[in-house]
Amino acid sequence: MKILAIDSSSMVATVAIWEDDVIVAEYTINHKKTHSQTLLPMIDEIVKMTETDMESIDAVAITGGPGSYTGLRIGSATAKGIGLALKKPIINIPTMDAMAYNFYSSPYIICPIMDARRSQVYTGIYRFQGTAMETIKPQCIMLIGDLIAELDKMELPVMFLGDGVDVNKEVIEEQMKNEHHFAPASMNRHQASAVASLAALYYEEGKTEKAEEHHPDYLRASQAERELKAKQNND
Repeated sequence: MKILAIDSSSMVATVAIWEDDVIVAEYTINHKKTHSQTLLPMIDEIVKMTETDMESIDAVAITGGPGSYTGLRIGSATAKGIGLALKKPIINIPTMDAMAYNFYSSPYIICPIMDARRSQVYTGIYRFQGTAMETIKPQCIMLIGDLIAELDKMELPVMFLGDGVDVNKEVIEEQMKNEHHFAPASMNRHQASAVASLAALYYEEGKTEKAEEHHPDYLRASQAERELKAKQNND
């Protein structure tokens, strides 16, 4: 089985090819260029370098959200386009689940956080029972203070990762009572290899969708939609 995995839900653009439990290629960029500039060239590059026949791909995996509105739209459109062209299914992986999978079989409570602004984070809470990942709290959006309080109640060591650490590290250090750690650079951002590995499990369980059915899960309305609603309420 062969999976093309894509993640553009954050500033990171990352793509990978997974084949029979082997990451054949992974290409990750965390720089200033937009995903509209990088994503398709990155896919083209790893396909050429690995001499992959796109027809041989069994499914396209994509992080379906939450995350950057623009990033999710670009990733979704890219995955759908490939899926429709090749008549291949989409494997929709929740963004927080994919990030947590970076810490496969870790003994820690795993807490990915992405900055959602206004002291809020996109997050979820996970742990591994052996090699099986358990979702303690499904991905959601919440205030960082509320998240810290919830984690403290668990009285277990926590591993944080994600771009939300950059924004909220000082708050976490000040408020959190539990033992906690921050992931190293090699594991603290989105990795298409983790998306692909988790997608392989989804595929075996039949958790796929038709390309035309796929849509991102933003978890909240866009800023433009929120501003429009506020204006309508004030009128």
